[in-house]
Amino acid sequence: MAAYQQVFDPVWGSLGWSALFAALPLVTLFVLLGGLRWKAWKASLVSLAVALGVAVLAYSMPVGQAALAASEGAAFGLFPIIFIVLNALWIYKMTEITGWDAVLRRAFGSLSGDQRVQAVIIAFCFGALLEALAGFGTPVAVSSVMLMAVGLRPMKAAAVSLVANTAPVAFGAIAVPITTLGKITGMDAADLGAMVGRQTPLLALFVPLVLVFMVDGRRGVKQTWPIALVAGFAFAAAQFVSANYISYEIADIVAAFAGALAVVGMLRVWQPKEVLAAQAQTPVIAGGSTADERSDAVARRRRTGEGSALKAFAPYLIVVALFSVATAGPVKTWLEAHSGWKFTWPGLDVVNAQGEPLSSLTYNLNIFNAGGTVLLLAGLLTAVLYGIGGRRTAGAYVDTVRQFRWTIVTVMSVLALAYVMNLSGQTVTLGLFLAQTGAAFALLSPVVGWLGVAVTGSDTSSNSLFGMLQVTAAEKTGISAYLLGAANTTGGVLGKMISPQNLAIAAAVVGLEGREGELFRKVVGWGLGMLVAVCALVYLQSTPVLDWMVVR
Repeated sequence: MAAYQQVFDPVWGSLGWSALFAALPLVTLFVLLGGLRWKAWKASLVSLAVALGVAVLAYSMPVGQAALAASEGAAFGLFPIIFIVLNALWIYKMTEITGWDAVLRRAFGSLSGDQRVQAVIIAFCFGALLEALAGFGTPVAVSSVMLMAVGLRPMKAAAVSLVANTAPVAFGAIAVPITTLGKITGMDAADLGAMVGRQTPLLALFVPLVLVFMVDGRRGVKQTWPIALVAGFAFAAAQFVSANYISYEIADIVAAFAGALAVVGMLRVWQPKEVLAAQAQTPVIAGGSTADERSDAVARRRRTGEGSALKAFAPYLIVVALFSVATAGPVKTWLEAHSGWKFTWPGLDVVNAQGEPLSSLTYNLNIFNAGGTVLLLAGLLTAVLYGIGGRRTAGAYVDTVRQFRWTIVTVMSVLALAYVMNLSGQTVTLGLFLAQTGAAFALLSPVVGWLGVAVTGSDTSSNSLFGMLQVTAAEKTGISAYLLGAANTTGGVLGKMISPQNLAIAAAVVGLEGREGELFRKVVGWGLGMLVAVCALVYLQSTPVLDWMVVR
């Protein structure tokens, strides 16, 4: 099969015209989702077709190579991303069918019966912990269901979870996005983490205020701003200190616990004068369990006193413990050495403009040290802890797969689209076009990261895609490479809430599959508003006004 060498200005030798064509798949995706209100899986498939058309017709990529690029992307969407999400959701489903989710809900409710406060505790603090441990859509999936369980309407629960999943993303999955950026660019990952830790905490300060506004408008902010500010400040301070002085890899874990403890402490001395009471929604029942069976399980918990909050929270403690062991030095080294297989995707032969093979051609089937495998083991331990039989446990898994089948199609399609755009050169064309702005590129640098995450749904993928572009732009403009690398990461976190795969996951878990376009419109304004603020921050950090914040 004919090989392909990337060209970034294939349309009449013009970077501008080439960028116009390269933008077509993204424009198609967002118009179909946000404008025409298509279902995410349909919009993703059509946009993939557009990306393939641009790759073949505008970029002269051989049809076979374009198809293979799409197949590798789809495989990456299935493993590790879908593998992580399904196992995380499966764990929560087992708490549903046994009634332990009701106990956990009561535990959160015992802290406060106010939905606005619960949104901060669950979506912001607990969601950050899930992002720190697993990432890849897990916090959005679990937080959305839990928020609905404590009374938020499905659409609002999904939207709040998406917006909350911003500040933690840069340090998600044990800070894999930053570690990956360091490996790709040759920069020191610890210094990159420190620089990101001087940007994202400023987002964290305000995200809880945004969440209470989303739940209850201006009244919510007026009545619960002390809780929101305490949570935001504690989270931001802990994230900054950990990223700069302790370890960037555990920044989210430290911040999540700091935020939660600050809220609990604040609630002991202050409570909102009015309480926005919860009216619990009916969650989807999984694993073949009927609504009557679930009601019986919840009633049994109350009747027998089996209401230990510790046992209800146990699945997540198991997850924390397993991830802690799996990421410890000797264990991590052993798992990486025996994790599975790395191989060049069969038949895929793409080189960059200099004739060098691309690292993205290598597919890593790292089974043993994959986040999804850790969650799978945690799920099996949860089944044992809760006394769920093998048949019922398997039934819950099968039902989870069945429920999220169209989400699986969406995620695989979006990642296939991302790989086609990446390997054909379309995404680099867009990045190079933006880099032409010279010194003003600092203002647009976060937009590049935002674009990458909006397409791939992953800050890690965005850093892999645009990391070297940011370094090249830094060399051309004289701006700090650490500043622009961090800007790519920080800007990327704001693309997470509008990425089709995250929208699909959020909509599916709350029973709104097919209404991803409506959800997109609920959150896009918040994402763009915060992106503007980050762009202004990065620009000021590139000038004498705030350059004292930049890592030297």
